Amino acid sequence: MANLNIKLVKSLNGRLEKHIATANSLGLRKIGDTTVQPDNAQTRGKIAKIGYLLCVEESK
Repeated sequence: MANLNIKLVKSLNGRLEKHIATANSLGLRKIGDTTVQPDNAQTRGKIAKIGYLLCVEESK
């Protein structure tokens, strides 16, 4: 199963509470934080919601 490298590239300041909560659920708290998540429907949904704040790369 593939994984996704997710990096927070924009600030969470002034964002909607739901978007901040989504970033926190991915383990992203501040700019530059990186996490590896499984490539599944749940993760893809979170990325779709706050994709404008993220940089996403596939890893195997």
